[in-house]
Amino acid sequence: KVAIKGIERELICPACKELFTHPLSLPCQHNVCHKCVKEILFAYEDSLADGGSESSNQSSPRFRISSSTDRIDRFGRSGTKRNSLTPRSSLFHCPGCQRDIDLGERGINGLFRNFTLETIVERYRQAARATIAIMCNFCKFPPQESMKSCMDCNASYCNECFKIHHPWGTAKAQHECVGPTTNFRPKILMCPEHEMERVNMYCEICRRPVCHLCKLGGSHANHRVTTMSTAYKTLKEKLSKDIDYLISKDSQVKAHITQLDLMLKETECNSARAKEEASQSFEKLFHVLEEKKTAALRAIETSKNLRLEKLQTQAEEYQGLLENNGLVGYAQEVLKETDPSCFVQTAKQLHFRIQKAIESLKSFRPAGETTFEDFVVDIAKQEEILGDLSFHSNSLEIPEINEEQSKIYNKALISWESPGKADSAEMYVLEYQKLNREEENVMRKEVKVCSRSKIISDLDDDSSYAFRVRGYRGSICSPWSRE
Repeated sequence: KVAIKGIERELICPACKELFTHPLSLPCQHNVCHKCVKEILFAYEDSLADGGSESSNQSSPRFRISSSTDRIDRFGRSGTKRNSLTPRSSLFHCPGCQRDIDLGERGINGLFRNFTLETIVERYRQAARATIAIMCNFCKFPPQESMKSCMDCNASYCNECFKIHHPWGTAKAQHECVGPTTNFRPKILMCPEHEMERVNMYCEICRRPVCHLCKLGGSHANHRVTTMSTAYKTLKEKLSKDIDYLISKDSQVKAHITQLDLMLKETECNSARAKEEASQSFEKLFHVLEEKKTAALRAIETSKNLRLEKLQTQAEEYQGLLENNGLVGYAQEVLKETDPSCFVQTAKQLHFRIQKAIESLKSFRPAGETTFEDFVVDIAKQEEILGDLSFHSNSLEIPEINEEQSKIYNKALISWESPGKADSAEMYVLEYQKLNREEENVMRKEVKVCSRSKIISDLDDDSSYAFRVRGYRGSICSPWSRE
């Protein structure tokens, strides 16, 4: 007998990450809480109403699940009228398989409630709160602990009250009784498409229960169906056989678990080694950049000192051209010489210097430039290369944008494919930018996509755009595709 506490992982809703509450079975065979299905559908409708724009940092689930109260208040303020809190969209993004599922014309109303899963969840809850007893609903004070629950009466009984309310030989004695529970489900599973009909057949094509009206003239008219008893027997035999097979492979499973434990340890060691190697690679880049930085600053400092020296010398020379200063002052003193021979001896060389100063004054040019335009470092290419710096893997193929499947109307549908047969990427990043000759450095926008196509709606009319895509598997990415 399998311990109920050991299957908690199977009882968690992939959307809210909590135990299932009224789970619904999706066409993709995954289960999601009823409230989570409605929240995701409402969030999808809200995103379409807002223009279809999505945040670039999406996560699973795709849409943020808001509270029902907030949504009702928002609809009330906007004046939107609805007959019920049932979303109208038929396209549902499954948080389990990350695929878009078509729910059909009936949408959420066409989904079956998974009563079996609901019962297992309730048994799990009971096992989790085993210390809290379920009391008899009919005992006088003080109530006794219940021993049975009747699924037909939706009540719990102690042994004495059960004998009173289900006497031997009466119709109530034939009721379905189970262990103490608070989860009372309907005994009859009704067809969601024909609400007054109970399901009594099983569609082998759609793999879901149907009623006779579905087979006669409904959506399953041309499908292969079988009786519910036959489907019950067949599926139970298959499930029992597969479970027995897994149980018989218990030693093999344990061996795999041991291998996985070793791989966990190896992963820890190898990740530490990869971090060290990555750190060393970046340290090398830091060292190269530091050397380049030191050399650039040294060149700027040397040029500055040389220019300052030339400009200072030139300033001192021009300072000497002022009256009673430097060369002019000296010449004024020479003019005071009255001895002709002495004057001529000194004035000849002085006159040459005065003429040179006059020419310099007439054609004034600073000895050095004040701007350092020649020392501007152009890092545009290096910045782009560093921006693309990532873990590249040869095993991850470069995706190719399929221009034939990509279409543009009022929105752009961009499709891509992998050159190989297998799609090894877990996620894609679609990047696009507007091609505008008038503007430089136009910002690129990124969108994370789990499929191999994406609809982009925030585009300007009469404009050209460039698209490119790359694949990701964990922290490893492929190079960018051709734009």
